[in-house]
Amino acid sequence: MTAATERAASAAVVDDIVLPFAVESLSTRGRLVRLGPAIDRLLSRHDYPEAVSKLVAEAVALAALLGSTLKLEGRFQLQTKSEGPVNMLLVDFDAPSNVRALARFDKARTARAAPGEDLLGRGHMAFTIDPGGEMTRYQGVIALDGQGLESAAHHYFERSEQIPTLVRLAVGETVSQGGRAWRAGGLIVQYLPESPRRRADFHPGDAPEGTEPHRVEEDDAWTEAEARAATTEAHELIDPTLSGERLLFRLFNERGVRVFKPTPLAAVCRCSAEGVDAMLRSFPPEEVKDMVGDDGMIGVTCEFCSTKRVFNPADYGV
Repeated sequence: MTAATERAASAAVVDDIVLPFAVESLSTRGRLVRLGPAIDRLLSRHDYPEAVSKLVAEAVALAALLGSTLKLEGRFQLQTKSEGPVNMLLVDFDAPSNVRALARFDKARTARAAPGEDLLGRGHMAFTIDPGGEMTRYQGVIALDGQGLESAAHHYFERSEQIPTLVRLAVGETVSQGGRAWRAGGLIVQYLPESPRRRADFHPGDAPEGTEPHRVEEDDAWTEAEARAATTEAHELIDPTLSGERLLFRLFNERGVRVFKPTPLAAVCRCSAEGVDAMLRSFPPEEVKDMVGDDGMIGVTCEFCSTKRVFNPADYGV
């Protein structure tokens, strides 16, 4: 085992990372997400209203917090389906670093919504984990009832994981001479003492209906860890002048916090010209003909990154 070294918390601000950490004296582990250029790039590809952009950014931060447990391969997906003005959010996290996202919403209902009003409404949020290879794909689902993404994540871990967990999410815009730019941040803290009864991060699905959940006594270590983490303020998670290490030091300096190698994050879409070409070739010519636009070409725009690609229908027998 590599020996831990003591040093001062770095003041260097590094954006677009997941920073794992541990407070071993409190049997607590967690991850800190800081998103700067990546979330601004992702949102700038769309013409979302401000409230929808904020919701998408929260979902991306949450997906990065949870999906980063997949390490070197696998895919994590966060998806909501609900009755509110924003009827769907979809975030794909391709381990270890790539994220993309989209929202579907009713423009008229979104425009009528009051500031701060819940845009999701009643529905559900699903976490789908595909570890890759021959490992089993599984899913966890939690109800949405106007509580927001942060509270929904808390309820998921309380009901399905049975691991004491605290989640914080924050989104905002900075203003500089270069203009306005989106930022997002997230923090997850979990109580994981050495015990065979504890499981880390994800359960392979919700327990069957009627199953009595296993209750874990919260001892003094978690009570203190949760209280410290709960002091995290939204502005600290997105502050472009505050480093992730300095923030963690603020929270846990009296107990000692150990940070691990960060993982970079990037706004990268899976779409490609080759993929769209293969999709078009899978359709019969009569269906491809219906896709031809007024300019005599086939235009396909990716919902995730808004990239438009143009294809000649003659290449598909039309």
